[in-house]
Amino acid sequence: MDEKITISAIKADVGGYVGHSSMHPALMDKAKELLESPKNQGTLIDFCVTHCGDDLELIMTHRKGTENGEIHKLAWDIFVECTEVAKELKLYGAGQDLLSDAFSGNVKGMGPGCAEMEILERRSEPIIIFMADKTSPGAWNYPLFKMFADPFNTAGLVIDPSMHDGFIFEVLDIFENREITFNCPEELYDLLILIGATEHYIIKSIHRKSDNEIAATSSTQKLNLLAGKYVGKDDPVMMVRCQSGFPALGEVIEPFSFPHLVSGWMRGSHHGPFMPVSFEDAHPSRFDGPPRVIAAGFQLSNGRLIGPQDLFCDPSFNNARQMALDAADYMRRHGPFEPHRLPLDEMEYTTLPAVMKKLKDRFKKIN
Repeated sequence: MDEKITISAIKADVGGYVGHSSMHPALMDKAKELLESPKNQGTLIDFCVTHCGDDLELIMTHRKGTENGEIHKLAWDIFVECTEVAKELKLYGAGQDLLSDAFSGNVKGMGPGCAEMEILERRSEPIIIFMADKTSPGAWNYPLFKMFADPFNTAGLVIDPSMHDGFIFEVLDIFENREITFNCPEELYDLLILIGATEHYIIKSIHRKSDNEIAATSSTQKLNLLAGKYVGKDDPVMMVRCQSGFPALGEVIEPFSFPHLVSGWMRGSHHGPFMPVSFEDAHPSRFDGPPRVIAAGFQLSNGRLIGPQDLFCDPSFNNARQMALDAADYMRRHGPFEPHRLPLDEMEYTTLPAVMKKLKDRFKKIN
């Protein structure tokens, strides 16, 4: 019997260079150094270290299953050690995503973002890992819907017999900490009324309806809800399997040809366009943005990560980038006014509570 392979993508902001814009090479070098020993000892099959903006991204393959304490502690310890490097270099916000002083068995709920899936490798196993900066997990709702439920994006939903039955969407209500599943296409409209509220309902995972095989998964941690104060946006990760019963690679990256508006950007308090960029351009700086997304393509081979291919390093996304820049200009002109600034119910971790407390006695009821 073939042994299952687990792919874990775990990320954290452990220090920005300069400000919140990018990652100092010393942090990536330290992470690679610390991952070599677990790979040589057989704890890991393979790994890849990269970054999106100021977030350190650890992509690891192993045979220990999802939410494994050993793997999560390995990632946590790396983030802690990289934080020490960041402090030595006086990088900005050193260790800001580490919300606890001690590891407690699993990084979920401790600050770092985590997306994992356990699979039996197919004869060919293409997988894309998307990494974002200056936005929240709800940023994945639109592209995941387009990939797995919109036939205008994904032709395979119409013409591929292995996909024609559709997919199951698992959706998380992050405020009530509860989950619900929708069968699509038959429950399409019920799904949309929830996932259109991207800061409340987040697509957690997607399975193929015909055999319940996992197709995609995303990180769903909300740092502000965990910390009880504003500590930065969550900068989520997502992984999607491609081809042979799943959307083709081109169908998976096609949704990003439209830079839809997401929450985040400056101080996590603004809407802005989600701009697909190459690895080299994943250093948001204009008003700390606009929000960026990179796509790392891999072929898995017995757990080995063959890649990454920089999938957005492609001139066919130039129009999307220009559209994002035009949208950024348009949104910025609103300044502190909505819809550029997030609505008040998303501003609880800013100055709003203090201002409302100061003004409460000045509000007068009218007849």
